[in-house]
This record gives sequence, C-alpha cells and structure tokens, in this order.
Amino acid sequence: MSTTLGIGSRIKDERFGIGVIVKVSAETYAITFMQHGYMELPQNTEFDVIEAMPRATDVVSMKEVELTFKRLLKKYMGEHEEIRLGDKWEGGTMSLQPADSDLKPKEIPIETFFHKIVMVRDKMRVLEQRINSNKSLSDEEKVNLQQYVSRVYGSLTTFNVLFKDKKDHFKSSK
Repeated sequence: MSTTLGIGSRIKDERFGIGVIVKVSAETYAITFMQHGYMELPQNTEFDVIEAMPRATDVVSMKEVELTFKRLLKKYMGEHEEIRLGDKWEGGTMSLQPADSDLKPKEIPIETFFHKIVMVRDKMRVLEQRINSNKSLSDEEKVNLQQYVSRVYGSLTTFNVLFKDKKDHFKSSK
C-alpha cells in the first residue's frame, strides 16, 4: 500500500471483508470490519481500496469519526436496529452432539449462533425488498417469490426463543 488512507476510507480485506478506517496512526490503521469488528492492522497490509478518503492534516474529533462511521454504515448497510439476545442465553453455549459416539461434540457460544440468525433475517429482508422493487418481475412472479420468503420466515420462528423482545420475533407472514 503506497498511499496513506484517511479516516472514513472503505477497504476490503481478503480475510476480514469490508471495513472502514476509523483511526490512522504512524504505522497502523484502526479498521472496523462489518463482520469482525475493530482491528488494528499495519499500514503495509495488502487490501483493496473501495473508497479512499484523503488523510487529514488536522486533528479529527472522535465525535466526527463516529458520525462518519454511522453515515457510512447507514449508506452501505441500511438502517440497523439493535436486536438483543434474551438474558437467559447470555454467556451460554450451544452443544451439538453427533449420533456417532466416535465423533466429537461441537460447542459454540449462543451469541455467535444468535448473530448468524439475525444476519439471516437481515439478508432475507434485503431479498424481500429487492423482489418487491424489481421492475423485471411481474406481480405474479413477485407473489410466488414472496411465498418462499414467508416460508423461510416461518421456518425461522423456531429461533424466536433466543430473542429478548417479542417485537424482534420472526413471523411467517406480514
């Protein structure tokens, strides 16, 4: 990387995905990745630049960084609502026990599983919006595809037990 990027630059790293530079020091970039959170990487790390922001010569306040980051997230990911895991599940683990006793069981934090369920829901919402706004599909095709979306939501109702608030529950029809 020959050019020094500024705060607000959007990058794509092969391992961590898309991120936004939130702090620049003499040797590192502090980057918040959408899938992996906050990380500091050396400035010589290889990644693709999606949108470069010039490096500021003056000092930027943390408030300005926060507002920039919120604007970028809103622009590229849409509105984000806070979905909370039920209190009784916090810190818990999920165990998967294979029927074959020669195989090892798998344990994962419930928070990790919950995060993936919420991501599925977010992606289903985007799919639903794209179906409804698609000008190439007839109304009949939209209705047919919408039925599949409703069935997926119906299948996901099993996981409603994980949510803290009923307003966040999956519903099979809208």
